[in-house]
Formats: sequence, C-alpha cells, structure tokens
Amino acid sequence: MPFKESNRVEERIALMNEFDSGAFSVTELCARRGISRETFYQLQRRRDAGEERWYEERSRAPQTRPHAVAPKVVDRIVALRQKFVHFGPKKIRARLLQDAPGLAVPAASTIGDILKREGLIVPRKRRRRVLKQPDIIAGATEPNGEWSIDFKGWFRVLDGTRCDPLTIADTATRYLIETRITAATHDGVRAVMERVFNENGLPDAIRSDNGAPFGSVGAGGLSRLSVWLLKLGIEPRFIPPGSPQDNGRHERMHRTLKAETSQPPAITWQQQQVRFNQFRTRYNEERPHEALGQTSPAAHWRPSDRVLPTVLEAPWYDADHEVHQVRRTGEIKWRGRRVFVGEAFSGEPVGIAEIDNDIYVVRFCGRDLGVIGLDVRFHRLAPPRARLRTAAKPDRTKKE
Repeated sequence: MPFKESNRVEERIALMNEFDSGAFSVTELCARRGISRETFYQLQRRRDAGEERWYEERSRAPQTRPHAVAPKVVDRIVALRQKFVHFGPKKIRARLLQDAPGLAVPAASTIGDILKREGLIVPRKRRRRVLKQPDIIAGATEPNGEWSIDFKGWFRVLDGTRCDPLTIADTATRYLIETRITAATHDGVRAVMERVFNENGLPDAIRSDNGAPFGSVGAGGLSRLSVWLLKLGIEPRFIPPGSPQDNGRHERMHRTLKAETSQPPAITWQQQQVRFNQFRTRYNEERPHEALGQTSPAAHWRPSDRVLPTVLEAPWYDADHEVHQVRRTGEIKWRGRRVFVGEAFSGEPVGIAEIDNDIYVVRFCGRDLGVIGLDVRFHRLAPPRARLRTAAKPDRTKKE
C-alpha cells in the first residue's frame, strides 16, 4: 500500500542519516530498526553506487524467464480449449502431443495456469477428499465382456417434451455404444437394444441398476427384459440397491454427457438427439480418456463376434430337473397346487430340482429363482449382486 511504502522510504533515509552521523554503530542501528546487517549493507551499497532511488523497494520479479511457454504454444492451448470447452489441462496436453509430436508441450499444471490466466477456467470450491476405499474390481478387461446400461435421468427440452436418454457403454473400453431417447419401458428399451445388438453383436454380460425395466423385485430380481437377455446368453448383473458407485464409470460418463448436451437443452427432442449423436462421436473418437492412457475409447473397442439369433431356443435343463411351463398368470402347477413364480416368466419353461428332502430349487437359464419348501410355497431369491468394489479384509497377523 502507498502509505506503508512511504514509511519504509522515510525509515531507510533516516537509517543512513543516523549512520552518517557516526553516533551509532551498524549493529546498534540494525537492532533499533529491526533489520539484518545484510539488509543494511545492501542499502549502503546501492546508495554509495550512486543509484538515484536507492531507498525504494526493488521488484523481486526475475529479469529473464528461460522456461516461459512460447506464445505460439499458448495460442494453441487457448484455441484447443475454445474448441473443446469441456477439456481440462490433462486432455488438452494429450491432444497437443497427439496433434503436434514435435511441439514443446508444457506440463498439465502449467496448462492449467495458462487457462486460468486467460480466464478460460472458472474456479470452483474444492471438496475435501474422502478416505480411500478398497480397490475397484473391473467388470471386464476385454471389449464386450460387459456392457453397462442406464437412463441418464429425464428432462424436458425447451418445447416441453420429456426426454429419457438411454445410454449403453462398454465397461472395459469406455466406448459409448448408444445414447438414444426412448421410453423408459420394456418395449422402448428392447427396441433400442435389438438395434444395438444387430449392429454391434452381443456382450457376455450387462450391468444395470435394479429398477424397471432392467430389474424387478420378483424372483431373482428378473424382469421381462432380463429374462430375454438370459435367453440370449447375456448375464444380467444388478448392482446393490443404493450403490451407484458400483456403476461409477457409467455415472461419470453421464456427468460429462449432461454438461455437454443438455445445459441448456435443445428446442425439440429431435435436435436433442442430434446433440447426443454428436457427443457420442466426440466422446469415442476425439476425447482422450485418462483411464485409457489418454487415448480414445474407439482405439480399444471392437464389435462382438456373437450375433443376435433370429430364433431363440428354449432353455435346456439337466435330466434331474422337472420342466414346468409358466402360465400367463405367472404360476406353475406343482404337486397338484398352483405356485406363483413370476409374470416375467410367462410362457417360459423353468427347471425344478430337489436339493434336500422335499426342498426344491426353481431355475431359469442357469439362474436360481427361488425354492419351493415343505409348505409348497415359492420363496423367491434375491439376485446375485455384481459389485465393482470389494471390502478390504482385516490383517489379523498384526497385533493390536
């Protein structure tokens, strides 16, 4: 501040005047003024050298900047950010290395400083990190080993039409296979999935939440849609209720999708679908992915060799199973009584095998649905939960 600086100037002039008077030694003057001997000698050298304004504060800025980023590199960084407004410093650096291999590309932290200086980054409040959780267990390591599917939360476009975007992605490669506006119903989702299967083949498994139309509260957690997947040889994998982190990769993609396509939304749902299509191309082919070594998902993904069959074969059961056809009401006839299994299996054959004295397990396509007990009632089983993380086991070898 000017006032404080003027005080410093007066003190420095008074200091040297007191020294010139001969009444005080250097040690005494430094003690009185609360400065070091080196500070005194610096001022003395500047005055004795004839420096005109020796009493003013000198700038501490370096005279030269040998490691400064070249202006042409700064211009390319700014241009990339303006073209890809959602790219951060790491992704911009990856694109620079990819587009101009011979360019002296600065570190991601330096790129971040440049973006801040140019006003291209809006600071946001940082949240305190949570304690580290156990390691993530990947759902698949090869393309088409597992896909994830979900709806990205509905919203309305500007003309008032409701949009329910259905997204399908490959777990291992992060490749966004589909982003399609459709009804959040069995018929709507199945129509999209049939087209996707015809174009890209079949995965080994599909991860989803437990809600309709993917799952249900019925036997084995299966819905009509997941029953159809089982008949195709695709394993439905349901995450535990209230555990979106077990489909975290898909949720993270949804955050990027929302930021780049629906804030603000388009005028009509047709225009919104065009935005989704354009985003899918950018996400798969142009956007470097940190989990893939800053390469694009398209560089790792390939269609599946498994094709969608034209005719679905009936499930096969071992010889020790009794096969019963599920009626339209979701019931089977068992020991002269009607036993309700589930409407999702209407018209399908289920296999029943004895696992204990008069205790029988009911299966469909290798999935255990429930048991029929001594009371001749069906007791449904919850689905097996497919987690992406496992709890850390305590080390019992250490003494407390």
